[in-house]
Amino acid sequence: FKDTEKPTHKVTLTQPFQFGMYEVTQEQYAKVVGTNPSKNKGSSNPVEEVTWSEAVAFCKLLSDLPEEKASGYVYRLPTEAEWEYACGAGTTPDFSFGSDSGQVADYAWYGENSGNTTHPVGLKKPNPWGLYDIHGNVWEWCQDWYGDYPSGLVSDPTGAVSGSYRVYRGGS
Repeated sequence: FKDTEKPTHKVTLTQPFQFGMYEVTQEQYAKVVGTNPSKNKGSSNPVEEVTWSEAVAFCKLLSDLPEEKASGYVYRLPTEAEWEYACGAGTTPDFSFGSDSGQVADYAWYGENSGNTTHPVGLKKPNPWGLYDIHGNVWEWCQDWYGDYPSGLVSDPTGAVSGSYRVYRGGS
């Protein structure tokens, strides 16, 4: 996956992880948290207007549900490296679907085609690994603090130790 951030660096992920195929919907969020903070209402729309801390709290609350505990699931935000890997789906062009930016509208809701609102998840084409809305609809929080990238080869990076801003990826 082409990374436009500098310096470019090679990342190795050594631990398996799973990724939700859809963004968290307002219905899912409300079921776990009890509220829906979203401005653009729609039960199948992605939840939005959620801070990083609220996203982390959602993951913990979801992990603590009896049925999730019984299944052994523990939810967390992805690292930026995990998000980039999942978004790129093992490809090397500019986007997971190729280098033709004219195809973006087939895969993402963004400024020119969204009407400045969110849309139900899963209406656009998925990336090659079956992940929907990864190129657009809403921004997606990552675990990492925003900071300088290391140079050279790194394994399982988790971002800066501290900072003023958290990383988010995707688009809206």
